[in-house]
Amino acid sequence: MYKIKLLLPSEYYLIFKSYLSDRYFQIKHGEATSTINLINSGVPQGSVFGPLLYLLYTSDIPTTSTTYIGTFADDTVILSRHYNPQIAADRLQGHLYLIQKWLQDWRIKVETKSTHVIYTLKRADSPRVYLNNIEIPRANVAKYLGLHLDSKLTWKVHITKKRKELDIKLKQMYWFLGKKSSFSLENKLLLYKAIIKPIWTYGIELWGCSSKSNVDIIQRFQSKTLRMMTGAPWYVSNQSLHTDLRTPTVEEERLTRIDKHFQRLQFHANKLANNLVAVRNPKRLKRTWPCDLRGQ
Repeated sequence: MYKIKLLLPSEYYLIFKSYLSDRYFQIKHGEATSTINLINSGVPQGSVFGPLLYLLYTSDIPTTSTTYIGTFADDTVILSRHYNPQIAADRLQGHLYLIQKWLQDWRIKVETKSTHVIYTLKRADSPRVYLNNIEIPRANVAKYLGLHLDSKLTWKVHITKKRKELDIKLKQMYWFLGKKSSFSLENKLLLYKAIIKPIWTYGIELWGCSSKSNVDIIQRFQSKTLRMMTGAPWYVSNQSLHTDLRTPTVEEERLTRIDKHFQRLQFHANKLANNLVAVRNPKRLKRTWPCDLRGQ
């Protein structure tokens, strides 16, 4: 039987004080080394308490009724939606003014990697928006939480970048997965599923609705990798490789994961997540949404 001891508020204070105070940093570049300096703000990167303390510190971030804001740790996105780009930009700029004052009050500095993307099929110019009197640079692609969101939501940029990342990782692991490797086929498959496959399956519930030609970019990589691992001759079909190795194709993988994703959304505790199942907008960027692939 275990005894649970509850800490007093003063004891919690001492724990957090020791966690945040008396921290120092030093910079080394080549042979040169800076002096040791005191860290006056921030939390240790990669720490368990870090994200929680940051969320508490930024919990009062301004919101408006005409825009949407999403945060994950220190990654923040603000969305403004309207058929008229100028009205959408005006709403976004109004929210940015509130954010600007909030940043000044809490002494938070925004990184310069912020981008402004307009998602539309129209070719009209996007109005400019500013933060701290500096124009937020316009771009055709925004990266958020590991996903590259292009302005027309075709997912071509995301899939192309993932393919390059996969090629680099496969090259690094060639001595383990190549036909001359001493590893058994079972261990090769285990390495592929544990290290390489998660690279392209991440976010497939969203980018899985991309066109077949885009999805085939990943499928060609997987077929090439399975053929390399087995040393199969040219006359063995890719379908036979997937069947014999019990490895789902990219098409099978995306349909399975999308279906499971929407099943979880239906019974999610967050009502906003529940609403994602029923949202169907006739004026949408793409012909296919992830929910359209369910049950196929």
